[in-house]
This record gives sequence, C-alpha cells and structure tokens, in this order.
Amino acid sequence: MRNSKDIGDQTEARAVSKLVANGYSVSIPFGDNDKYDLVVDDGSRLYRLQCKTAWSNKERTIRFNTHTQTTKDGAYHEETYRGEIDAFFVYHLPNETFYWIDATDSNNQKMELRFESEIDHPSINWADAYEFTDTIPN
Repeated sequence: MRNSKDIGDQTEARAVSKLVANGYSVSIPFGDNDKYDLVVDDGSRLYRLQCKTAWSNKERTIRFNTHTQTTKDGAYHEETYRGEIDAFFVYHLPNETFYWIDATDSNNQKMELRFESEIDHPSINWADAYEFTDTIPN
C-alpha cells in the first residue's frame, strides 16, 4: 500500500512529464516549504502550481483537496493555498487525465469535478471544462 507522500510524488512526476512534453519549462522549488509544487513558464508568464491527486468520490465525480493538512507538535493543522498558488494541476489516475483549475475557481476544503449529471446547475464544476488539453488556459 502506498502512502500519501508516494502518491503525491508520482503525481508531481507525471505533471512534470506532461508539461515538458507540451513544450513548457518547469522548475521545482528547493525544499518542501513552498505552497506550490512546480513553477511553469509558458514563455510569457510564470504559474505557481499545486499538484493534487484526485480520487473517485461518487459514480460520476472525482474530488481533490484544496487545502494542506499537517501535524505539528501533535496538533492537526489545515491551511488553504489562497494567494500562494495560481492553479491546481490535478491528476486522476483511472482516466490518466490532468485538470487545470485556476485557484480563484476553487474553494477552501475540497473540490468536486463532475463527469455527467441528470441536471445542469451553475454550481456544478464540469470535469471537461477543466481538462488540460496540452495548453495552459487563459
């Protein structure tokens, strides 16, 4: 059984590979003290990305955490990424797909992406709207 650090490392490695394969320059911050995992250069702008691994939440949705969780001195801490990142770069292993979610589109706990639904509601975050199609969205 893999631990969450191993899962995150594998997602980051896949993210670097995906971005480099699409012509982007990727930098990795030194150490584990930054809220972002990668810095991506598209030739005109730098993006601070937080990589996340999504899991199947319900039959037609996936979910990922939009906050960080740590334990320090025996106490549990949660922190958001507000103002610290530009986007989440989310990987879902079962469909081998990345999703680019602008940080301003996310909430402070968890975000759910839906593949299909019987209803169309403005509060639904449709997965296909965030799917990374090899180009950083504007």
